[in-house]
Amino acid sequence: MEQEPPLVREVFPELIDELAALLEAEGERDLAITVRDVRMVGECGCGDDYCQSIRTADHPDGQPYGPDHRCVPLLPSSGDLILDVVAGRIVYIEVLGQPPLRRPAQP
Repeated sequence: MEQEPPLVREVFPELIDELAALLEAEGERDLAITVRDVRMVGECGCGDDYCQSIRTADHPDGQPYGPDHRCVPLLPSSGDLILDVVAGRIVYIEVLGQPPLRRPAQP
């Protein structure tokens, strides 16, 4: 049996806390709730040193998300945080120009 990818909140809890607060501030209550349950399917992999984006759903590279896609730009204190949302589901978290994301210390 394949193991599910980790929850982003387990890997980067501070990022999820920030996203939830920013989504609440933007009136995106449903997304503020669901962001706590997104899974880390993979990292962007573009290789740019300013990018720490996270794939939260499988999607073929170079393909559009489709008609139910919307972009949700947020206003962090530094850099850019932008969510790709398809049919109410967060499928990608764009993290650009942010300080390095920190993983929690392991016991």
